[in-house]
Amino acid sequence: MVTSAMIKELRETTGAGMLNCKKALEETNGNMEKAIELLREKGLSAAAKKSGRIAAEGIVESYIHLGGKIGVLVEVNCETDFVAKNEDFKAFVRDIAMHIAAANPLYLEAEEVPQEMIEKEKSILKAQALNEGKPEHIVDKMIEGRMKKYFKEICLLEQPFVKDPDKVVGDMVKEQISKIGENVKIRRFTRYQMGEGLEKREENFADEVKRQMA
Repeated sequence: MVTSAMIKELRETTGAGMLNCKKALEETNGNMEKAIELLREKGLSAAAKKSGRIAAEGIVESYIHLGGKIGVLVEVNCETDFVAKNEDFKAFVRDIAMHIAAANPLYLEAEEVPQEMIEKEKSILKAQALNEGKPEHIVDKMIEGRMKKYFKEICLLEQPFVKDPDKVVGDMVKEQISKIGENVKIRRFTRYQMGEGLEKREENFADEVKRQMA
C-alpha cells in the first residue's frame, strides 16, 4: 500500500511532482529504490537533472573525535558560494564528516574500488560459497548479492547513514539536492585513526558518534 508518507519521502528525495511520485510508487509496488530509478528513467527526477550541473563551490569540513583519536577531512561541493555559506548545508557536511569517522568507508563509490580488489573479493566469496556446498550454477548469483553487501560496507555513498540507517549516504545527497536546488557532490575525504596499522585493541566508535549526532 502506497502511503502519503512514502509519497512525501520520494518527492523530497527526487524533487518530482506528487502525482508522479504516487504513480511511480504504485508501479513499483511501494519499492522506494525502484521508484527513484523509474522517475529518473522518465526524466522526472529533479535531483537527477541537477546532478549533471557543475559544482565548483563548497566547503572542506574537519571533524576530530575521541580527543584526537580520529580525524576526518571531507570536501563537499555545491554550485554557489551562497549555498556553501548556508548553515543547513554546513550542518549536512558536518554530518557527513561524522559519518565517515564512525563508518570508516574506504572509497567514495563502487566505481572507485580497484578492479584487482574486486576480483580478489569475488574469488574469496566464490571459495566460501563452494565450501558451503552451494551448487556451482547459483554461485555467481550469490556472489553478485554478496558483492552488493561488500560495496555497502566500504563505499561511502552506499553505506547506511549512521544518523538514519534506513537511508544510505547517497540518499542524503539527493535530499540535499532537492532541498537547496543545486547540485551537491561529495568529492573526496580522508580519515585518520591514531595508531592505525598498529596492533592494538579494536574499538567500535559508531555508537558514540551516533549519540553525538542525535
